[in-house]
Amino acid sequence: MTSNFAPFLIFAVGAALVALTRGWSRRVVLVAVPVVGAINLAFLPEGGGTTIQMLDYTLVPIRVDRLSVVFGYVFHLAALIGVLYALHVRDTVQHVAGLLYAGSAIGALFAGDLISFFVFWELTAVTSVFLILARRTDRARRAAMRYLVIQVLSGVLLLTGTLVRAHETGSIGFDSVGLDGPGGVLIFFAFGLKAAFPLLHNWLTDAYPEATPTGTVFLSAFTTKLAVYALARAFPGTEILVYIGAVMTLFPIFYAVIENDLRRVLSYSLINQVGFMVTGIGIGTPLALNGAVSHAFAHIVYKALLFMAMGAVLHRTGRINGSELGGLYKSMPLTTVLCLVGAASISAFPLFSGFVSKSMVLAASLEEGYHGVWLVLLFASAGVFHHSGIKIPFFAFFARDSGIRTREAPVNMLLAMVLAAFVSIFLGVYPWPLYDILPFPVDFQPYTSVHVLAQSQLLFFSAAAFTVLKLTGLYPPELAGVNIDAEWVYRRLLPRAVRRAVAGLAPLDAGLRQGITKGVRRVIGGIGRISGPQGLLARTRTVGGMVGWVIALLVLYLVLNFV
Repeated sequence: MTSNFAPFLIFAVGAALVALTRGWSRRVVLVAVPVVGAINLAFLPEGGGTTIQMLDYTLVPIRVDRLSVVFGYVFHLAALIGVLYALHVRDTVQHVAGLLYAGSAIGALFAGDLISFFVFWELTAVTSVFLILARRTDRARRAAMRYLVIQVLSGVLLLTGTLVRAHETGSIGFDSVGLDGPGGVLIFFAFGLKAAFPLLHNWLTDAYPEATPTGTVFLSAFTTKLAVYALARAFPGTEILVYIGAVMTLFPIFYAVIENDLRRVLSYSLINQVGFMVTGIGIGTPLALNGAVSHAFAHIVYKALLFMAMGAVLHRTGRINGSELGGLYKSMPLTTVLCLVGAASISAFPLFSGFVSKSMVLAASLEEGYHGVWLVLLFASAGVFHHSGIKIPFFAFFARDSGIRTREAPVNMLLAMVLAAFVSIFLGVYPWPLYDILPFPVDFQPYTSVHVLAQSQLLFFSAAAFTVLKLTGLYPPELAGVNIDAEWVYRRLLPRAVRRAVAGLAPLDAGLRQGITKGVRRVIGGIGRISGPQGLLARTRTVGGMVGWVIALLVLYLVLNFV
């Protein structure tokens, strides 16, 4: 038995039903949509597809292969976790936007041509912005507008690159693109913008922390991982990605250390983890690509778990800054334990999902001779353990007692977190079901003495460094404030440069204005002297007419004579 039903349509129909229902019926629809979608995905025939002829091009709205299927499964799982987590919310906009956003991302996975992919790419931008606006604060509104501008810009680059590439090659197929022509370069930057490449990343750290507690869970799962999928599809083995990914793993560490907003800390660590995936795609070997894809799978789940834990804290306390929290393990013990599972997973503890995926990328970098990159990835692994594995649970649930006493997270939130924690532990203990659906056959054993010992030592010394810094008072304090990061360039530097340039050019501008004004006045005065009642034109009008007739007759004579 096979299915040819488009995965996106299930979510579109589900979103319409959600808009028309209320109460328990809406909750049933919300949970049923990703479950039905996953069942439909299981029956989609690998290698199958649907084509539509439009003008001179063949559109492929459904194309099924191993790469799209593995991302399809984890996107459906993320959608299920997201809707479970949001069942208590009584906001139709969030529910509809969440389903359409997830469905658009899933639709993009199965698009076999760049035009179809572009349509779903833009739909993810339009639908996801409502999850930020739904928080209904001024900060959220401004962040949402900045977010939307960047997402639409990414779409413009993608469409332009697609048209240029179609002109270059005559094809709009969504397969390996490369950087051989300007079309490929434009598409590369479109994907890089959505993947939060260095200096193009601020939309993420700006917008994700301003979304609703439930909206951030959806946002963390789809946008950047869709970009990872696109890079794996179009640019595998593109070496510049190795170094871009290495930088992505490195720089967020330092910002996360000094960041006070714990959801913004998680946003920085999200960029760090996407960097591992981008590096694996750049290496391009089967082991590296398997590592990138499996790490995307694991990361979607454990990052959602961490964002859910912080969302539960925000939901119950109304606070999210580390300087205002602490001691919540007394009021929210289950959330604390589940957060620790997410922290262990992102830190790549043995027996947790991050270990079985991240180690593949590290092993591939060594096998291909990227020893410097391997050292950077190793340092980045220690850094993410510090800021997401230690800092997040420490400042939220332990540290000093803030005196906040509240209730445990709602039952549906706990169920969603339990599901994510179960998957993170299961894949860490028994990774072979994940390995079996990866794009290439897997010949990798994560639990060797070398891998386990090296990772354990790394985690031990990272924890020791955090402890020493805290005890000696050298650890950066949690200060109220917002790091504007690379946005300093266009929020502060460029406005200052423009103001100084304007001030420096002011004398020249004034001189030019004065000179032009005097010149215009002289011209006007000259025209007045010529055309006035006693002017030259008035005195020569009769003579001028006579001369005109003579010239016209002379020209006519010359033409007739020539013919």
